[in-house]
Amino acid sequence: MKRIWLENYRCFRERQEARLAPLTLLVGDNSTGKTSFLAMIRALWDVAYRNRVPNFKEEPYDLGSFDEIAHFRGGRGGRATSFKCGFEVARSDIDTGIRTKKANRANNWSVEFAKRGTAPLPVRRRLANKKGDLWAEHRSDESEGAFGSPRGDWEFDVPVRPAIEGDELLPMFMLFRLQDIPNMTDQDHKALRQLVHSAGVFSFSPPLYAGAPVRSKPHRTYDPARVARDPEGDYIPMFLANQYFEGKKRWDHLVGALQCFGKEAGLFDEISVKPLGKQSDPFQLQIRRFDGLAKGPQRNLIDVGYGVSQVLPIVTELLRGDAPSMFLLQQPEVHLHPSAQAALGSLFCRIATWDRQLIIETHSDHLLDRVRTDVRDGTGSLKPEDVSILYFERGHLDVRLHSLRVDHEGNVLGAPRSYGQFFMDEVKRSLWKQTPGK
Repeated sequence: MKRIWLENYRCFRERQEARLAPLTLLVGDNSTGKTSFLAMIRALWDVAYRNRVPNFKEEPYDLGSFDEIAHFRGGRGGRATSFKCGFEVARSDIDTGIRTKKANRANNWSVEFAKRGTAPLPVRRRLANKKGDLWAEHRSDESEGAFGSPRGDWEFDVPVRPAIEGDELLPMFMLFRLQDIPNMTDQDHKALRQLVHSAGVFSFSPPLYAGAPVRSKPHRTYDPARVARDPEGDYIPMFLANQYFEGKKRWDHLVGALQCFGKEAGLFDEISVKPLGKQSDPFQLQIRRFDGLAKGPQRNLIDVGYGVSQVLPIVTELLRGDAPSMFLLQQPEVHLHPSAQAALGSLFCRIATWDRQLIIETHSDHLLDRVRTDVRDGTGSLKPEDVSILYFERGHLDVRLHSLRVDHEGNVLGAPRSYGQFFMDEVKRSLWKQTPGK
């Protein structure tokens, strides 16, 4: 996703647009919509990539019912009857298996949600090329479809049952029988066929990982269990054990990457799996710190600092070989020392790409400053344009989004006065002693 927009959604009343990048950092006061923003990204992902009706109560984002999600204007304004959102595809050269001219490649998705029962359900999906002059739309409430091109618009019936929460949506390219639409030229048939087939790429469901702000507690001993991703990272110990038992090469690669981060962050030098029997028996995770040339004792994960167990699920997800193509992370710095928070920023800079997009809510200046300095110093592969800082500024009844950039010197560009004002005020207070009465 390259750009996202929201309207009448939670605390976002007017249409708000935000620039996304390989590494996007969400910053701002508490209760300014950062988690709601992440939840909408996942909802859009569900509609466009997974052809699924979003569940706005699914962990780690429980936003409630429609009445708790649609923007409440207050007074006579009342509550919005629908909310809208959309995004721009990051790459215009998606491989659809069909040769297309660049201008005809699908670039933009938009979705409108309305109240059905108590839940918000998508009642309109729209797919358009970058210019907006070639588009396809599905209106589920009216069971209608529509196409548009520079030569005209067409509407027709699409007999599809109404969607329910958690239901599967038919991909756009499966909704329309182009040959049944009258008065279309061969040129229009071809262009629109290319457009809807490009949407079919999204039905392959590229994976997304949404992490919770507080991860699972460590245990002294783990029992073997089925490995399935979850927001809190409960599955990570079992995943590590499976890697340990299933192949030395795979385990060595993963544990080497984990230990590299652990050393840089000052958290651990060695991590290992201690079997308490066969592969089907319980096991432990152990951590070791080195003191110069001397190796310290192996210690159970539960006996070391809580920060290790809190960051381990995030770092493992980021470094595993089959990592998802998008990460939505909330406060990954929880329980970490400032130096470890900074190391986490460096890790993000090393691995963030358009193929592994990171969107991170953070309250850590240490993490943010490390990202800026790594971009300035060229430590990772990220260029200034590969970083976006989204500042959420609270207004009266809504929130304004500011898309900030970083320059080659690591400076934050385009920041409003309120950005960082608290920290600047505290610095001034520490430097100048105020005389009483002045």
